[in-house]
Amino acid sequence: MRQAKALKKNKTPGTRERILKVALKEFADRGFSGARVDQIAGAADTSKHMLYYHFGSKTGLYESVLEHAYSGIRITEADIDVDHMEPVEALTSIVRQSFDYHCDHEMFVRLVMNENIHHAEHITDQQIQPNRPIILRLSKILERGAESGVFRSDIDPVQLHMTISALGFHYVSNKYSFAKIFELDMHTGAARSKRRGLVEDIVLRWVSSI
Repeated sequence: MRQAKALKKNKTPGTRERILKVALKEFADRGFSGARVDQIAGAADTSKHMLYYHFGSKTGLYESVLEHAYSGIRITEADIDVDHMEPVEALTSIVRQSFDYHCDHEMFVRLVMNENIHHAEHITDQQIQPNRPIILRLSKILERGAESGVFRSDIDPVQLHMTISALGFHYVSNKYSFAKIFELDMHTGAARSKRRGLVEDIVLRWVSSI
């Protein structure tokens, strides 16, 4: 009876989501090599059998965690109605959203750092596809901005995306070392808001036609 109840619990709709949540922290903290499947299963209140049932293998779980993590930032970008904003407002909104997402999801940053150690060998087509729409959105914003005369016409949307991502990513990935080396307060809301304003200014000055 106890075994049947446990199996029923493990097959509930929330099991997969619990595993993904726990696995994100485990992989972010320990990397792919250091993470342990039994530790993930235990922390997710399930069994290794059920973990393999949902994800097939440790690699399958890791790839699913990457896909889930990358889709998070893309989903929040899609919520911004940039088509009904003026180009400057639209670009500012994307910059602000990207910066805040990185600050609010430190484990995402650490996960990406770990994956780069592995030369992105676990990045699959399923993870790549959701990341492509942001380039199209930025292209349209740049085109509208150039047509209205507020943006330069020679900005590469891929380079723009890389710059926006890098500025948010760097603030999170280096905040502990920078805070210690330069005696900076980088953990308060005020410090974050100040840096976000600088990032917005950097990007908008670069693309500005003035």
